[in-house]
Amino acid sequence: MTELDKSGAAAEVLTGGDTRGAGPRRRRARPGARGRGVPLPLLLPALVGLAFLLLPLIALLVRAPWRSLPDQLTSPEVWQALQLSLICATAATAVSLVLGVPLAWLLARTEFPGRGLVRALVTLPLVLPPVVGGVALLLALGRNGVVGQLLDSWFGITLPFTTAGVVVAESFVAMPFLVISVEGTLRAADPRFEEAATTLGASRFTAFRRVTLPLIMPGIAAGAVLAWARALGEFGATITFAGNFPGRTQTMPLAVYLALQNDPAAAIALSLVLLAVSIAVLAGLRDRWMTAS
Repeated sequence: MTELDKSGAAAEVLTGGDTRGAGPRRRRARPGARGRGVPLPLLLPALVGLAFLLLPLIALLVRAPWRSLPDQLTSPEVWQALQLSLICATAATAVSLVLGVPLAWLLARTEFPGRGLVRALVTLPLVLPPVVGGVALLLALGRNGVVGQLLDSWFGITLPFTTAGVVVAESFVAMPFLVISVEGTLRAADPRFEEAATTLGASRFTAFRRVTLPLIMPGIAAGAVLAWARALGEFGATITFAGNFPGRTQTMPLAVYLALQNDPAAAIALSLVLLAVSIAVLAGLRDRWMTAS
């Protein structure tokens, strides 16, 4: 075989029998080919990690007192904690919406010195230990706090160890989730629609209310759901700033902590409720985060 024949045969192999192109063509991978041939050093740690995350949840379901669960959830103490948690989490979400949506718009649409620092401070409660957040709230809004002493002396308002204090603590830890979600949606939205509305005579607030707000409503809804779920599960800042008083400040996580010492069945029942809420939140956000790209 001549050198010319050899080169022609090699080109035919590289191009799959078609030598009309200028060079070799890369074959397209078949669907599902990415999941084949997983290296064993990666597969084993992945399976161990999956088991590590799922095993506690499975144990919770296995050890749950399913027969006595209706009685546990309808007991006065558990129902009181459930009711207070739902009310406070909803109120904290409302506070986060009223304050967080304008803050997200400010961070996404306005240029000002130190915007990066402000954004970092806004997201700080995400990584701050909740107990530290509760201590900070006490120093700021406590009866002898920087602002709390003014509220007490001027208006007679005392926030710590009250139901309002629970809402404040939950808002502090939940609002960053809404701000991040809404800011990301605002950055993805085209600002030219808002600018077009202002050129037609609408004020900035009217353009935001009539044009921008409908565009970012999915992001607001997702952020509100995340904020509500985070507020519902808040423990550290709540017990530090608002205490653990049944009927007044004892939310579900605090009731779980207290019941675990005296009534483990009630603790498991409350834990199942929080688990169900978490699953519902993930199911509600599946179109946003759980779809394959």
